[in-house]
Amino acid sequence: MKPEELTRALKESSLLQKKTLICPVRMFPLHREREQPIFSTRAHVFQIDPATKRNWIPASKHAVTVSFFYDANRHAYRILSVGGTKAIINSTVSPNMTFTKTSQKFGQWADSRANTVYGLGFATEQQLHQFAERFKEVKEAVRLAREKSQDKMELSTAALSIAAPQFSQDLSDELQSPPVMCVNGPEDKLFRSQSADITLSSEKERIKKMLSEGSICEMNLEAELFTLQDSNAKLVAALHEANANVEQWKKQLAVYQEETDRLRDQVADLEAHGGQGPSDMLKDELTQSLEELENLLKAKDEEIRILQSKKSNFHELEQEREEAIHRLQELEMRNVELERRVQSTEQTLVSALEDRERAENEVQRVAQILDIKIFDLNDLRQSLVKLINK
Repeated sequence: MKPEELTRALKESSLLQKKTLICPVRMFPLHREREQPIFSTRAHVFQIDPATKRNWIPASKHAVTVSFFYDANRHAYRILSVGGTKAIINSTVSPNMTFTKTSQKFGQWADSRANTVYGLGFATEQQLHQFAERFKEVKEAVRLAREKSQDKMELSTAALSIAAPQFSQDLSDELQSPPVMCVNGPEDKLFRSQSADITLSSEKERIKKMLSEGSICEMNLEAELFTLQDSNAKLVAALHEANANVEQWKKQLAVYQEETDRLRDQVADLEAHGGQGPSDMLKDELTQSLEELENLLKAKDEEIRILQSKKSNFHELEQEREEAIHRLQELEMRNVELERRVQSTEQTLVSALEDRERAENEVQRVAQILDIKIFDLNDLRQSLVKLINK
């Protein structure tokens, strides 16, 4: 074989090995389709204590969303949960994983890649059962996908083993052919073969480095993507909840306004029909309480306007919502107290009117008796006068 032909063959072999090394990159493109969620639930997340391997360490302060994601390009399943700005669960499901129910509402599984054990605490037994069933289905799907992949690998290996003897025979024939002297002698052939080996090894190292950097960047981008998606979902849910709460508070305020108007009318009626008596003090107190209630209603309207202007801040909105609920409860209690006072005032007025009617009747009866007595005295006087005149 001529030196030019040997160099060309080495270049073709180098290109073939480059293509073989680049093939796996196509399996993990940086802009591949996004993983699709197939199941989601909420649970408290725990991790085993790496020191004792017995105690559980809470990974989340409250219940978070735990989801199964499916990657159609890699035929892989992941269990992912994001708490705050970091992923607290990032576990790729493998056929040798097992989800174990340790109680009615708690389950766990071990992840050898992450070198930890995850635990999930659910609110109900039904949620635990659903998660366990989904885990079993995903595990079976991973096992079937791995078996298909192994079958394809075996077929590829068999095809390579069939083609390898022919390639070895051609190579041995070429190597056994008599060498042809070139212009520069054997030293130039040795130099060219060594330079080709160096180029091939450097290309291999460069491609390996590209693969490792690409996979690391891909994992970081995926974690940031899921974090942003979870944060966006939380903010949208918080805004919807705030809007619903504002509408509910408006309805409650309208009800309280109607109740205030009704109490004011009752007080006006009582003032119109009642006289000056011991109930005047209660009326003054009731009027003062109604004024305070009106002031509270005006303050509540102002708070609603402030809440509508602060929807973007979820934490402050949540705190103000709790304060508003507390104040609404106080208003309800005050309304109940006002109704009780109104009823007491009505009863007092009724009893006062009854006492007055009884007193008037008694005065009329006494007046009639006095009239009779005066008439009798007048008759007696006239009789005495007649007697005196006689």
